[in-house]
Amino acid sequence: MSQVVEKARLRKQLLDARDALSLDFIKITSKEIQDNLRKVDFFRSAKSIGAYYSIGSEVQTQDILQEILNAGKQLALPKVVKNDLVFKKITSFSDLEQGNFSVMEPKEKCESVKNLDVIIIPAIALTRDGFRLGYGFGYFDRFLHGKKSKIIALSYAKQIVKSFPRDDHDVKINCIVTEDEVIRT
Repeated sequence: MSQVVEKARLRKQLLDARDALSLDFIKITSKEIQDNLRKVDFFRSAKSIGAYYSIGSEVQTQDILQEILNAGKQLALPKVVKNDLVFKKITSFSDLEQGNFSVMEPKEKCESVKNLDVIIIPAIALTRDGFRLGYGFGYFDRFLHGKKSKIIALSYAKQIVKSFPRDDHDVKINCIVTEDEVIRT
C-alpha cells in the first residue's frame, strides 16, 4: 500500500473515531487539556501565540483563546490565503468570520504576524516522538517549515499512536498536550 493511501486510510479511521466522541467527553477533556497546557513553561512565558479556532470534534480551543486574550498576550489565528496559511492578529472574537472549510478565520483587515513565540496546532494523530498526522492539505507543515516558533499540538490521549507513514516535509512538534499528560518530544 502506498504511503499516501495508508495515511488517507489512517486519517479517515482516526477522524471517524474522534467524530464519534460525545460532546460531554469533548467538553470535559478539552478543559483538562487546557489545564495541562498551563503547565508548559514556554506557553506560559510566550508573548505572542498562534492558535486555531476549533471545529467539530477537535479539542475545543475557544476558552484557551479567551484566556490568551485575557492575559494580554498577542493572539494570531490562521487564515488560508491562496494555498498558504497567514497568521493574523485578533483582539476579540469579533475579529473573526467564517472562512475556508467552515473554519473561523481573522477578517481581512486584521494585521499579519510574522513571528510567533508559540504556535498551537490541531492534529488527527500524533506519535510520542513528535510527528503529527494532519488533515492532509499540508498548510501547517508549509507554514511551520523553517520557523523558530515552539509548536504545541493539542490532542486527546487516544489520538497518540505508535507510528504512521511520514514525509520529509513533516514538521516535528515540540510538545503534545493531552488530558493525561504533557509530552515533550
